Amino acid sequence: MQRLLFPPLKASLGSPCLRLLVPRAAPRAQCGCSCGTRRPLRPGQYSTVSEVALQSGRGTVSLPSKAAERVVGRWLLVCSGTVAGAVILGGVTRLTESGLSMVDWHLIKEMKPPTSQEEWEAEFQKYQQFPEFKILNHDMTLAEFKFIWYMEYSHRMWGRLVGLAYILPAAYFWRKGWLSRNMKGRVLALCGLVCFQGLLGWYMVKSGLEEKPDSHDIPRVSQYRLAAHLGSALVLYCASLWTSLSLLLPQHKLPETRQLLWLRRFAHGTAGLVFLTALSGAFVAGLDAGLVYNSFPKMGESWIPQDLLTFSPILRNVFENPTMVQFDHRILRSTSSPGEFPFLQGPRWQQRLC
Repeated sequence: MQRLLFPPLKASLGSPCLRLLVPRAAPRAQCGCSCGTRRPLRPGQYSTVSEVALQSGRGTVSLPSKAAERVVGRWLLVCSGTVAGAVILGGVTRLTESGLSMVDWHLIKEMKPPTSQEEWEAEFQKYQQFPEFKILNHDMTLAEFKFIWYMEYSHRMWGRLVGLAYILPAAYFWRKGWLSRNMKGRVLALCGLVCFQGLLGWYMVKSGLEEKPDSHDIPRVSQYRLAAHLGSALVLYCASLWTSLSLLLPQHKLPETRQLLWLRRFAHGTAGLVFLTALSGAFVAGLDAGLVYNSFPKMGESWIPQDLLTFSPILRNVFENPTMVQFDHRILRSTSSPGEFPFLQGPRWQQRLC
């Protein structure tokens, strides 16, 4: 029986392919006092497969997968917080009407603010050449200009901080091998969206600096570009937060019941309505549509105002008619409000989910 089993096994172990997987032991010493000891390995001689892998560059030392996922998840969580801060700071910049105070864009040069009186006066003179000063702020003083300039400056510098928070750690984690193949694609998409967001911000500001000889309206940025700027920021925030929580939190262990499926669909639909409401708010801000009617729930003396469809073609009213834009925003807000769906409240629904 031994002759039938062991000779094939011995022949297999002697094959060149399997010998690479077996640790090579150094020959034992012949003297009696050093039996059982190993001789020092010669250069190029390895005792284990791991040493071969490390020497060939394939065994790059990295964190365990779970620890690496926690680090990447915390990083993306911080990044989503910086994006939320940029959105809030952008809203403050919008409310203070500071977005058109910086009339040019330079990635590195504008990081240094004016320091001397001459530099401030030169910056103020550049601002005076554009429509916002000529039509709206023609009596503005240098001190007032400094306030709106610093508001826009802080928003732009925060945007650069967001870009660095994404790109630099991403390059480090990529180099260390802490990103899986799937995560590499996500990180590349997030970094690309950050760069696109910066370019889109300047594209938006540029629309408010253009001369419009046939119009004496208050200079403002394009509502389409404003909505795109806000929408891309919200997509970046949600994608970063979703990816970070998917790495940090364990998967739920609830049974896939019909009620859970309906709750998931309801949550996705509500998230979509909230996103559309935010985009609608960008159109309201871009057109100053919030100033048209200041009564709620009625708009003036009626539920449906008469000037709702004054533009032609009709589709223009959805995006360019201030009355229609405010009306749409009110409808979307009421639809996406959690108070409109009381059937999801109370312990009865929670028991059905369990």
